[in-house]
Amino acid sequence: MGNKFYTPDGFCDTLPEVCAFKKEAESRIRRLFGLHGYIEIETPGVEYGDIYTKTDFVPEEELYKFTDHKGRLLCARYDGTVPAARFAATVYKNESLPLRLSYIENMYRFNQSGGGKQSEFTQAGIELMGVAGSDADAEVIALAVKTIIETGIEDLQISIGQVKLFKGIINQLGINDEDAQFIYNAIEAKDSVAIEKMAAKLGLSDEDKQTLLMLPEGQGTYDIIDAFRSRVTDTEAIAALDNMKEILDVMDEYGYLKYVSVDPGLLSGADYYTGVIFKGYTYEVGFPIVSGGRYDNAVGVFGREMECVGFSLSLSLAITAIMRQGAELESVAADAIIGYDSSVKGARAAALSMAEQMRLDGTSVILDTTFNTAEELDSYADANNISACFFIDSVEEGQN
Repeated sequence: MGNKFYTPDGFCDTLPEVCAFKKEAESRIRRLFGLHGYIEIETPGVEYGDIYTKTDFVPEEELYKFTDHKGRLLCARYDGTVPAARFAATVYKNESLPLRLSYIENMYRFNQSGGGKQSEFTQAGIELMGVAGSDADAEVIALAVKTIIETGIEDLQISIGQVKLFKGIINQLGINDEDAQFIYNAIEAKDSVAIEKMAAKLGLSDEDKQTLLMLPEGQGTYDIIDAFRSRVTDTEAIAALDNMKEILDVMDEYGYLKYVSVDPGLLSGADYYTGVIFKGYTYEVGFPIVSGGRYDNAVGVFGREMECVGFSLSLSLAITAIMRQGAELESVAADAIIGYDSSVKGARAAALSMAEQMRLDGTSVILDTTFNTAEELDSYADANNISACFFIDSVEEGQN
């Protein structure tokens, strides 16, 4: 029969206890978003491919693509941000700013499986639209921290960077686009040797070479910002440093500075992001479980200019991390089971009445319809972690 009864690569079934934990986490996150004024939207699971392919927001080869009956290119929802941008510019085009939107939906990405990643995964996120500035950036980063903690993860680290710092330094040093792309790739790869070779090729001074090397090698908080401040003169780079410093100030007031570090070499998605960029990590998972940043040019592609900043959490990866960190998920079982002797008149009605009353009191109850004996019912309850077992084999006269 081949593999037709297995799930496709990158897709998987969810065990009951994992599903219960995930749904409970979703409820907590949904409430958290609402308490911060973010209203939930649902976007289609299928979009026209143009919103991704003609905007260069994501690599086309990572989309699940297909056509409708008219031959139009469609794709499965890749992320929550681009559909939210489309939503804000079309469905909500007349709504006043700022907009605070949230979502908890399944996403689909081709070739994402491995190391805990899946081609289908649940993503929770927010988009703060129509607001610029460090306070808005910090609000989103702080809510990202709260959201991770809400899942049950306590050991986390948020790395923040600023794409304008890199662009400003490149401009300050007069480096052309081709060489800048080489340096960009080397920074992402943490390849200091390649940067040194390029600096020598360009004839940069030792001081300027060290400035470039600080991008992949530097880590810290206020100290790394101060180190760059003494080296950069480009106004865009200085504004980037000011932005990160202001974000740290606000995170300190939130009480979350302990979770945050500055990573000047964090550049992933620099063509998409226009300012701060951040990623969140925890141990036992080799990928960021949360990512986000400022993307002021995205909504304009759909016809409405506005500043935007947001984040998305891979709830699926977060749960993978929680399980690998040794958390014990509660088994999923009913609280009680009720059986009855079918040969006794009124026993079934009494069992039905008892079950309904217990459910009204908030107890989950299975009504046994397999006609197990009392002993068999006890064995079934033990085997399935059902704490309470009742068997009705007699009914008082006059009882329905």
